[in-house]
Amino acid sequence: MVTPDRLAALFKAYHVPLVRFLTRRLGDRDWAEELAQETFVRALKQDEIASERSWLFAVASNLVRDEARREARARKRHEVMRAQAEAESSVEPEPTSVERAEEQALARQAIEMLTEKDRDALLMREEGLGYEEIAEALGLSVASVGTTLSRARRRLMEAYESLQQERSAERA
Repeated sequence: MVTPDRLAALFKAYHVPLVRFLTRRLGDRDWAEELAQETFVRALKQDEIASERSWLFAVASNLVRDEARREARARKRHEVMRAQAEAESSVEPEPTSVERAEEQALARQAIEMLTEKDRDALLMREEGLGYEEIAEALGLSVASVGTTLSRARRRLMEAYESLQQERSAERA
């Protein structure tokens, strides 16, 4: 079993990058903190963790997947309520706020258009994980990680540019 001292060392070493990865993955810092906490709770219950960093990121990715399923059900219920609230809102934010929010929404939407493997690979790499760790966390060969990252970057740019073009066409 992972000792409390070892868990404290894991927490100190990996909490910040894990929360950053989860925040980028989820777009919600509070939710990321909760899932990071659950990841470390699960680490405490393990007898032994061979590759700690990749294990933590793999568990965190699995928790995101589980939570995403729950969130999708809740999202469907709340979509109608959000649309009504937005329609009733009469306060217009300043243009720079709107533009910033639109760009963030486009970026988030482009990331969400990627396959889960591509999205996780990009976010793990952004978080500083090496090819070996990404391969282990995602169940890939080390040799295929570079290809996966390259393809994911290309698809991300294509998705983002497509969304920008759609937005421009809507405004025209």
